[in-house]
Amino acid sequence: MNSLSFTFRRHAILSGRWRLSSFGPVQSRGDASKGTCVKLPSLDSLKIVYYPDPVLRERCAPVDNFGPDLTALADRMLNLMRDGNGVGLAAPQVGLPLRLFVCNITGEPEDDMVFVNPQLTDLSGADQREEGCLSLPGVSVVMRRSLNATMNADDTEGHPVEKDGSGLLVRVWQHESDHLDGRMIIDNMSASDEIANRRAIKQLETDFIGPLRGKKSG
Repeated sequence: MNSLSFTFRRHAILSGRWRLSSFGPVQSRGDASKGTCVKLPSLDSLKIVYYPDPVLRERCAPVDNFGPDLTALADRMLNLMRDGNGVGLAAPQVGLPLRLFVCNITGEPEDDMVFVNPQLTDLSGADQREEGCLSLPGVSVVMRRSLNATMNADDTEGHPVEKDGSGLLVRVWQHESDHLDGRMIIDNMSASDEIANRRAIKQLETDFIGPLRGKKSG
């Protein structure tokens, strides 16, 4: 992070699609009312998902089962976020289309935050800053965000959480909430952003398609 921009460090599954039976109904792509569940693999297998992986465009499913498994996932996400010197991490960026994200803008363990089924209300004010995303390495977009908001969510045990925030923290909340609805910063590019990011986006698309072609030819 510098005076002009900050990057949200992310980690997610690069290959394979899996669902968490412990965490409630996880929706299949393109249908928010139906889905299947499979066993959760080792949390150590979490790796980053890069654009244009389709999981990044899914509208994530609400979590309705809480407890130790969900807590373990959140703890792992926080560790991955810290390893990447980041400030936020959303579940779809670890390959899980679930309404969950973690964040910490100070780096101090006591400031770790976990939000399950988050909802933002009372948004006010406005500010423009450059944002990056590890699902979009090499890409930065100027985003207009609200300055103040109230977060209503659950913790990993299902207890209600309510927090007021401002500034960078609320920017992170909005960025992560966008991920839970399949939105990314490239959806809001200005004409100048499109020109500046064209090469990086094209390279990401090429890198994503390359392994898929290799699998088909093999």
